[in-house]
Amino acid sequence: MTEIIRLLSRFITGNRVWKSVFRAESPVTERGQSESIFHNVWLHIYPVKVRKDALRFTYTFCLGGVSFLLFLLLIITGVPLMFYYVPSVEQAYGSMKDLEFVVSYGLLLRNMHRWAAHAMVITVFLHMARVFYTGSYKSPREFNWVVGVFLLALTLGLSFTGYLLPWDQLAFWAITVGTSIASYVPWLGPSFKYVLIGGNEVGQGALLRFYVLHTVVLPLAAVLMMAAHFWRIRKDGGISKPL
Repeated sequence: MTEIIRLLSRFITGNRVWKSVFRAESPVTERGQSESIFHNVWLHIYPVKVRKDALRFTYTFCLGGVSFLLFLLLIITGVPLMFYYVPSVEQAYGSMKDLEFVVSYGLLLRNMHRWAAHAMVITVFLHMARVFYTGSYKSPREFNWVVGVFLLALTLGLSFTGYLLPWDQLAFWAITVGTSIASYVPWLGPSFKYVLIGGNEVGQGALLRFYVLHTVVLPLAAVLMMAAHFWRIRKDGGISKPL
């Protein structure tokens, strides 16, 4: 047993683990430096060169980075909330009240999640406005602009679906009005509404569907779109040059 522990310790602290992670020798030459970047996904995200003017705080206001940090905060606070929330018509409102008055630091956790969601909607919108104002959507960044539009739509979708989960009067009528608006989509509207609420009336099916959208479908879609967004920024030469 002692020999196994000793060998395991040597393996963890040895050079083999380091090589298996970075898959390249220590960057001594310029080629080695390039290989260490190309072979590591985290280092590959960063562009080779960054324009000096693009680093000015007054140019970007760090709105993209702040939006990403708020998304991480929503995940960090959202996962513990899932342990206490019950997606049931009879218990949803009660579980929210338990978070406020029974669970230790539950009110703080919920308010952090709620205010981070509001702040993310604002920062993503301002980020899009900044990109449009500075002309950062122009060639060769048109595709990334479209990705950003989808991310804005996903942010609004996450905010709307989360607004419905307390299942109070505000949530009930919000989902009623929202799905009624969706039913006016040409040709597919009525079917789309039926799928959203899981029937002809707003009830358990609607709450469960919006819960799954809020906790699984939309976050996964947002992560994939963010990965594509960051990748395109890297491939397009980093943050665009100020006009």
